[in-house]
Amino acid sequence: MSLLEAIVLGLVQGLTEFLPISSTAHLRIAPELFGWPDPGAAYSAIIQLGTVAAVLIYFRRDIVSLVGAFFKGLARREPFGTLESRLAWFVLVGTLPIGLLGLALKKVIETQFRSLYVIAFSLIVLAVVLFVVEKRASHTRTVADMTWRDGILIGLWQALALVPGSSRSGTTLTGGLSLGLKREDAARYSFLLSIPATSLAGIFELKHLLEATTRPSTEALVVGTLVAFASGMGAIAWLLNFLKRRTTLVFVVYRIALGVLLLGLLQASVLKPMSGVENLSTPDAPKNPPVEKQVTD
Repeated sequence: MSLLEAIVLGLVQGLTEFLPISSTAHLRIAPELFGWPDPGAAYSAIIQLGTVAAVLIYFRRDIVSLVGAFFKGLARREPFGTLESRLAWFVLVGTLPIGLLGLALKKVIETQFRSLYVIAFSLIVLAVVLFVVEKRASHTRTVADMTWRDGILIGLWQALALVPGSSRSGTTLTGGLSLGLKREDAARYSFLLSIPATSLAGIFELKHLLEATTRPSTEALVVGTLVAFASGMGAIAWLLNFLKRRTTLVFVVYRIALGVLLLGLLQASVLKPMSGVENLSTPDAPKNPPVEKQVTD
């Protein structure tokens, strides 16, 4: 992988991770359009750590408050006594569905699910769902009004993001809106909920990437991650400000347009649904070659 590829993919990751348009879809589509090999699910997960760092720094005060309240609640034997401690528990519980299903469906996610047909249909279907939810949502509740039910349901919505093209931020934002949260509150909670899931995915894939026989250079990984961090910081600030004044309609239109365009390119054979399949999963570590038996007369 060249540095140009690393920069472009890092930029794509950072800009699309927090917008409800699917970073996985764009990381799958971009190499195909440029004629580059698919970087694979492992590389995508590693550079996600750059966007995790962006969330940690941008929401550092919120995170310190939640972590502190969590442990104070345990120490006082009142784990749900404050809003901050409850939110911390909601994030933990909301992470369980995507964590368990991610482990169970890992092979399918890294192979069949990364078909461009799957991505195209996911882009379109979830756009329609977001549009319907946006129109019917009350937009009256805040994060302070969240309950255990809300935390669990948004966690289940997040698990839908295991299907490439769905968008983790898109599914959690949709889930929050469906429960009546204001757009900026739904987005804020979505960002906080992203931290455990994306961190665990990146760490898990890092182990496999280090054991692989072929992988992107350390330089490419570092550059991609740094670019993802910088662009991710900008995307967070922009989206929070945008949702205070606007609806999610622009993302609905973009998703549908991209999905339709993708289907058109696939039907015209400009793109192939599973090209680069050899790079979709992390290569296995080398195995010891079989020992040849010495033949004696």
